[in-house]
Amino acid sequence: MATLTYKRLRDAVSGKAAAFRAKVELQPIDGPGGKVFPPTYADATFVTEERMIGGEAVPCILLDSVPSQANRMEQALLDGIERGEIELPLIQVDFGDQATDRRILVTALDAPHRMADALFRDSLLDATPFRKSDVGKCLDTASQTNATDVFGYCPTALLFGMWDSTRLHGGIGPKFTRAMVSEIVAINACTGKKVASRLDPVPISASQVLYKAKEGADCAWTLDPKLAQKKKSTAVPIKGKGRPSEVVLGNIAPSIEDGGITMDSAAQSITLSLAALRNLGFPLNVSEPADAKVNDAARTVLAAIGLCAAALANESGYFLRSRCHLWPSGPVQWELLDSPGKTPETFDLPAEAATKVLKDAVGAACKAGLPWSGSIELTPSESLVQLVNASHDLIGQEGG
Repeated sequence: MATLTYKRLRDAVSGKAAAFRAKVELQPIDGPGGKVFPPTYADATFVTEERMIGGEAVPCILLDSVPSQANRMEQALLDGIERGEIELPLIQVDFGDQATDRRILVTALDAPHRMADALFRDSLLDATPFRKSDVGKCLDTASQTNATDVFGYCPTALLFGMWDSTRLHGGIGPKFTRAMVSEIVAINACTGKKVASRLDPVPISASQVLYKAKEGADCAWTLDPKLAQKKKSTAVPIKGKGRPSEVVLGNIAPSIEDGGITMDSAAQSITLSLAALRNLGFPLNVSEPADAKVNDAARTVLAAIGLCAAALANESGYFLRSRCHLWPSGPVQWELLDSPGKTPETFDLPAEAATKVLKDAVGAACKAGLPWSGSIELTPSESLVQLVNASHDLIGQEGG
């Protein structure tokens, strides 16, 4: 199988190919039949649905959603930047030691709204509010047909999607649809059971009642109502009904409840839509039409970022969460959907090859005159630092 090259990617982008896609079959790390735990949503439920597979409705359960997969790919890109394997423009705000008891550094590869995130909106670039700086003001004029500046400052926003919905003074900001989509689904899945219990090494009776202790006490709770905080002359239970188990003391009776699933297999579906990228225009001068070759150069970079993100994420493994570690049944194979009815070309693309394709694509884009910035360092506004510190203190008082 051929390895995808920069030239083949550029030709696919500048031609009429619809998309690159890959399908990865996965099994639990402990082998077929092993139990895995999907993400839980409202009321501790899984996302379950039937999907048509082989002409039959098959029960399926979501293991990793499209937004979650995008976050994992962005994290893989960030890791690649930190290792020096790739270079991308990167907007970031560094709270340093101004907020909480730990360093907080947020990049456009971490922030939910990417370049348009409220954390950047409320930060400063060289003492200027970000949205009033030359970098931030590009969001006021950005559009599908004028994505040049966003490309130069935050190209991943054009790949994974962005909506400037955080502006405070009205108006609908620019929207960019996702061109890169991935999800992982358990096929022919059924739910299982899990057990829970606790046997405390110290004998503590469940019939005791613990009260919230007054400030300055040697423990957060007390058995003596006279030493407890009071509300309307009544001692306040430490939590819930005040049972020792509320503060993780004493025994917890064994229980059985729904938990985890088993499946025939899991499938990761990855799609990079070249048609979506062709909706983006990159004029070098807003008063003139975009040049076709410049458009192709920018779109090729975005496609290369998407393929590189997938390759780096897949190489880092499939540990999705506690008790949900998957293993691919074989190497990732990419298909290029070029002509309807024609057998798709297939490629492999290991991370090392993907990073080279991206480097070549960026070099060609810069030669075409497209912008490509380095790291853009923001500082949080004083108000944002105060909000983070006040929230940190409140969360500590409330216990999470």
